[in-house]
Amino acid sequence: MNSHTAQLGCLEGIKVLDLTQFEAGPSCTEVLAWMGADVVKVEHPKNGEPGRYAHAHQAGRDAWYFLQLNANKKSMTVDLKSEAGKALIKQLAQKADVFVENFGPGAIDRLGFAPAVIRAINPRIVYAQLKGFGEGSPAMSRSLLNAAG
Repeated sequence: MNSHTAQLGCLEGIKVLDLTQFEAGPSCTEVLAWMGADVVKVEHPKNGEPGRYAHAHQAGRDAWYFLQLNANKKSMTVDLKSEAGKALIKQLAQKADVFVENFGPGAIDRLGFAPAVIRAINPRIVYAQLKGFGEGSPAMSRSLLNAAG
């Protein structure tokens, strides 16, 4: 094994629970997957991650955008709003080393997966949040207003 191969496998044995969508989150977890982590991407049961169909060149086929950012990952569908889905995520979080999410501001808390909740289930977990706008920033306020309107 050469040094390049060793670096790519340096996260072997690490389990990542990936609740991300579009670019920032999936690119982060893709790097972890390329480095050997076992990444399980959680997607919506009806349509999967919205990025699957963003810029798709053919209806019903995954977009290159999605494929590029989600290589080397396992994927599962979970209804995060159902009690069974919430229980499944909490069960997976017990065994995960890393939990990554990039939902809009406040969404992860409303779903019941706030950092304190996940850390109570698994105190050793690394909890990562990627947000397009910092909490309390003027840009965040505008994005919330635009989403509500």
